[in-house]
Amino acid sequence: MSVCISVAWILIVFLILLGGLIAPFGDILGTKIGKARFSILKLRPKKTATIITIITGGFISSISIGLLILVSEEFRQRLFIDIPFLQKTLDESKKALIPLKEERKELEGKIIQKEKELNQLKNNIKIFRRGNIVIKRGQTLFIAEIKPSSDIKIDLPKIYNEADKFVRNIVIPVNKEAKNILLWRPSDISKIEKIAARGGNWILLIKSATNVLKGDNYVFVYPDLLENKFIVKKGDVISSSILEESDLNLKSININIKSLLRKTRDEIKSKGSQVSEIKTSGNFVKKIRDFLQENQNIKFKLEVVSLRDSKTVEPIVVEINILKISS
Repeated sequence: MSVCISVAWILIVFLILLGGLIAPFGDILGTKIGKARFSILKLRPKKTATIITIITGGFISSISIGLLILVSEEFRQRLFIDIPFLQKTLDESKKALIPLKEERKELEGKIIQKEKELNQLKNNIKIFRRGNIVIKRGQTLFIAEIKPSSDIKIDLPKIYNEADKFVRNIVIPVNKEAKNILLWRPSDISKIEKIAARGGNWILLIKSATNVLKGDNYVFVYPDLLENKFIVKKGDVISSSILEESDLNLKSININIKSLLRKTRDEIKSKGSQVSEIKTSGNFVKKIRDFLQENQNIKFKLEVVSLRDSKTVEPIVVEINILKISS
């Protein structure tokens, strides 16, 4: 190995010296030809001198390559054997890549097809889940009152059985033998027992955790424990609205009444009521119309008044009164 390195260094030094000797010779030769006004192929002497200098440079390169071929066996192998071999290997590699490219295209096509099938399956599931839904997510399925005297550990299984029976009649009414289709987490039950053990009057709401289709075998639910408190009492004015003289026509009055009832519903919701609708008592539209016929050109006030005491899950029953406002 050391001998090869020594020979290589000697060869490099020799080529440098040889180049250094021939280069001045070519320059001198070009200069003399230029001064002698020598011409080749009817070229101008200056161009002839340039051509002679180029030929000299090529001569230096030829000698260098010839000496490398003559002296270095490794160089001869690289030049005459390795290059063709590498070219052949490269061509074979390119040919080998052709089927791999085809396999890649085929694999990409399969992946795209599988993605399309997966998306279609997802869409089918969504459509299926939007099918015959009998219970919606978040819907209250069962309501039970837990009184201060109740033993929650005894009453809770009873409440569960009643709720389970009620839900079975909705989801799988034809399967009379099915039982225990309601599923809730044990941690939820422990939480209810812990809160109810403090005492007080509570309302237990059992709500659906997902959409439920008719025929499903299980219904996932979660409980919500609320304090059973008074939302309104009899005679309470829940909401009110002032009517100006410009509002004293049936269209404006109807609009104001609808707005007032929405305001009332929002008010009782904010207090914790679980009812979704407000019940109205009496023909308040006729009462208002008759009142306006007897009273003109004055301001009026509409009031929504509770007709009964109502707790958290009890219905809200109201009447709408119209009052004169003294100017």
